Amino acid sequence: MELVGEGFPGQRMLVLPRPQVELALQRPVTRNLIVTDCGYFPHAEHHGWIRTRPIRQLVVILCLRGQGWCETSAGRFPVRAGQALLLPPGLPHAYGADADDPWTVWWVHVDGASVEDFLRVTGATIDSVVREIPDIYGSAALMEEIVRWMERDTTEASLVGASGTAWHLLTSLAFSRAPSAGNAQDMVERAADYLRSHINRRVNVSDLADMAGMSASHFAAMFKKYTGVPAMTYQTQLRMASARELLDTTQQSVEEVANAVGYDDSFYFSRQFKKLHGMSPTAYRRHDAN
Repeated sequence: MELVGEGFPGQRMLVLPRPQVELALQRPVTRNLIVTDCGYFPHAEHHGWIRTRPIRQLVVILCLRGQGWCETSAGRFPVRAGQALLLPPGLPHAYGADADDPWTVWWVHVDGASVEDFLRVTGATIDSVVREIPDIYGSAALMEEIVRWMERDTTEASLVGASGTAWHLLTSLAFSRAPSAGNAQDMVERAADYLRSHINRRVNVSDLADMAGMSASHFAAMFKKYTGVPAMTYQTQLRMASARELLDTTQQSVEEVANAVGYDDSFYFSRQFKKLHGMSPTAYRRHDAN
């Protein structure tokens, strides 16, 4: 199988220049933990790395959808949606997407004096590299926040922000308890939180179900049972609430509001808005001003 490290439609990837890494490792806060690389690879067909020459960073890969695999000196391990890889630094390893059902992943590399302490606390070793994620939606949100900090710029403030979020991510992986088996209500609440924090992202039922480790039909039934509405109706309600706030409090155009709440097509947004409110966004803004 040919493995590729990057180049996927919709990907996000940040690499901190190595001279800046070395400087950060001499500063307060970031000397303990620094994000050196991070990104998001959707439907990453043929993705993978074979590292026969070890790197000094801890590699964390969060599988949202699809499947993948990992190989260490301890053997080969499958990775599925809702699991994470924690690959300790300084040891050879390989990983990649499943050929038939390629994974979608958030990933981060971290360095610093506290990495070894974290590994000791979690018990992460080369023999135990695959972990169940206690809160897949929360972990995905933290991964995205890390990427946003790194996309912002490479100032000390942004690097500290990314480091703080990485601490949150790593400690949540170390100490949070997974929801008890069959506790669908907890999972639905986490999915609802994820939708609330990703108003402008395209998220469908299959995405949410994969992250929860459920079939789409079972997830849809559970979501409606515990919230009273289908997941996509819930998402639309959230988007429209955010749109109302923007129409009330800003001078943004209807197209700008539509984009801000996750609609690429402002005409479709206007139709959805009118369906829910009985008037167009423009009429709503005029009516609210009177």
